[in-house]
Amino acid sequence: MSDKDIKKEQDNEELQENTANTEADGQEQDLDQEEETETTDGAPEISAAAELAEMKDKYVRLMAEFENFRRRTAKERIDLSKTATQDLMGDLLPVLDDMERARQSMEATRDVDAMLQGLELVFHKLKHVTQQKGLKPMDIHAGDDFDADMHEAVTQIPAPSKELKGKIVDVIEKGYTLNEKVIRFAKVIIGA
Repeated sequence: MSDKDIKKEQDNEELQENTANTEADGQEQDLDQEEETETTDGAPEISAAAELAEMKDKYVRLMAEFENFRRRTAKERIDLSKTATQDLMGDLLPVLDDMERARQSMEATRDVDAMLQGLELVFHKLKHVTQQKGLKPMDIHAGDDFDADMHEAVTQIPAPSKELKGKIVDVIEKGYTLNEKVIRFAKVIIGA
């Protein structure tokens, strides 16, 4: 055998002896602890068990209460999403009625000016209802600075002038905000 093998064997033997000594010491300490608990009156063990049972009961009740809360809020959220648009739809019904009347009058009448005036009135009524609910169109014009938080660049074309370089050249589709939150970005063309 080489010196390395002999050294490994000696290390293994020492390790086994240390493990055996540690186990023996642990068993002696366990016996000492058992003797100490037998000599006491047993009251701390009973109160600890009662306290543990009380804590488990509180924990189970708390978890049940939390689960009920979670279910209740999920149900409320579903109910709210179902009825959230009810108020808006109620306000849009008169506009819908006006549109139906306008369509019927278009079939019967050939006066273009009267039809345009009627459609203009219905459009203003619709615009008024949506503004009351917080919907506002973005005010964007050619020459304004491009803002990625408010605009969506559809394409980029060579700027017609140096002033329009990196700015909005044309607005393709209006953007809208609902209570100061962007719900549709304005689609724009920017100059390169």
